[in-house]
Order: sequence, then structure tokens, then C-alpha cells
Amino acid sequence: MYYKFSGFTQKLTGSAPTAAYSPQGLRPSVPAESPAMIFATPTKVVSEAGSMVEYMGANKTSDGIPIHLKRGVPDRLLYRTTMALTVGGALYCLVALYIAAQPSNK
Repeated sequence: MYYKFSGFTQKLTGSAPTAAYSPQGLRPSVPAESPAMIFATPTKVVSEAGSMVEYMGANKTSDGIPIHLKRGVPDRLLYRTTMALTVGGALYCLVALYIAAQPSNK
């Protein structure tokens, strides 16, 4: 006997072999061709661009400043605070793991 999870009763129910091997929401067929990639694709062909390849998601403005620092001091403060909290949190995790690895003195 074959079983399948019923979304209505939230229990396993008996079913036909074809239904048991084709779960709800999944199609048994595989698409003939893969979808086109949309991330990190160059905007120009390498032969057109020369030695430098441009990507669609440019991270800098026309004056060379990164997008996340474009508005000056508030952006720099937010960026540095975020980096400090990230590094501090990683260090705290490492210290906590080190302390947890030490045997207890009972």
C-alpha cells in the first residue's frame, strides 16, 4: 500500500502509486530548457568590453563613491555602526563557544 500526506486531514492516507510519488505542488515533468540567468550577467559581451567587464548592478556612482555611502556622514555612520555590531557579534559568539567548550568544575 502507498501513502500520501493529506493537506486536508493533516494525516497520512492511502493512495495510488502515481499519487504517492507525485507530491502536491510538484510536477513530475522536468522543463525542457533552463531559465535564463538574471543576476551577475555582463551588460556587454567580453569581446566588446575589452579587458574590463561591466555588470548590470554597478555599485558605484558616477563620481566613484559606493552607493551605500552616497549621502555622506549619516551613511558612513550607519555603515560603520553596522560593521562594528557585526564584528562584535561574531567575537561574542566565538567567546561564548569557547566558554561553552570548557568543562564544568563540579
